[in-house]
Amino acid sequence: MSEDYTIRAVRSFAEIDPTGWGRLCGTSRGADGGYNPFLSHAFLSSLEESESATARTGWMGHHLLLENGSGDLMGALPCYFKSHSQGEYVFDHGWADAFERAGGRYYPKLQASVPFTPATGPRLLVKPGETEDAARVALASGLRQFARKMGVSSAHATFVDETDLPVFLDEGFLHRTDQQFHFINAGYADHDAFLETLASRKRKALKKERRAALENGITIDWLTGKDLTEDIWDQFFAFYMDTGSRKWGRPYLTRRFYSLIGERMAEDILLVMAKRGGRYIAGAINFIGSDALYGRHWGCIEDHPFLHFEVCYHQAIDFALSKGLKRVEAGAQGEHKLARGYLPVTTHSVHDLTHPGLRRAVADYLEQEREQVEEMAEILTEHSPFRKGERQQDD
Repeated sequence: MSEDYTIRAVRSFAEIDPTGWGRLCGTSRGADGGYNPFLSHAFLSSLEESESATARTGWMGHHLLLENGSGDLMGALPCYFKSHSQGEYVFDHGWADAFERAGGRYYPKLQASVPFTPATGPRLLVKPGETEDAARVALASGLRQFARKMGVSSAHATFVDETDLPVFLDEGFLHRTDQQFHFINAGYADHDAFLETLASRKRKALKKERRAALENGITIDWLTGKDLTEDIWDQFFAFYMDTGSRKWGRPYLTRRFYSLIGERMAEDILLVMAKRGGRYIAGAINFIGSDALYGRHWGCIEDHPFLHFEVCYHQAIDFALSKGLKRVEAGAQGEHKLARGYLPVTTHSVHDLTHPGLRRAVADYLEQEREQVEEMAEILTEHSPFRKGERQQDD
């Protein structure tokens, strides 16, 4: 890279020292204000060890490590060679189809992301200190150079945070936007205090919805830490497989993944489980960061009206307020979240395409797409359930 840094790629998190990795991104919620559980060595290594994200499933690890002249780890970028575009939540299938119809080869591509996880966070992980700005630049530049050296069509970084975004753009990456729906905690004492900020009609509708969800004798449990036994994981995995098989055809995560995260990061996990007749019938998995609750996926073995909304959205708000978390990120897409107090938030990804013709075509498309995303966010915000003057602000 330069006289100060070198970059090398490793195939697996088994080759990366967890302590050194933790210095780049934090190790626990209590360490600082920026802990993101999806960037932890525990989470990323569990994806690999469980064979959820491996070469066999189309996620071949090529994680970039930035080292100084003394061999000290100064930065890193989780990366994968991808043989498809599944499990990314930023859709480039159209780019791939167009390029291959024109005689190009889109796959493999280089993907800097957290597999199966549409959550914004740092991608240019650097050791805190006076050299962190230079390290970010070196990593972003290194991603482009590595893609070209390996002869792949493109390099992508998805769900990039606003600290890393200008670094990528300065290095020539193309900018793409999309939107998610997040709940922002404006200092509410509890869920009722939040409901008081909504228009009367919306408030009454949500109260009615919550009551209806718990009819038929349904109760809700929050499980975390030592509550996450292998029996609980067996039950949750059955929900995941049942719902995931109908939704995606083939669920991404293996049963072993849940055992591994249960061993390694149980305090960072919240299962919201619905019980009826003495047995659990549905559940949602959430991950707890230093300032956010991240909802990931849910499953059920019984269908009940509004239960999905209660387990995934209302209970997540309840938990976040009880713990003083600043926001709930409810995953990808879903305009139905708006009526439940989740507002549109712009997400960012960056893309470097090697072929000049493909790059020009995608650049033109992204310019139009960014305008459409911005316009849609404005329209959706105007239709939020909040009373005028009560609109939330994400600080």
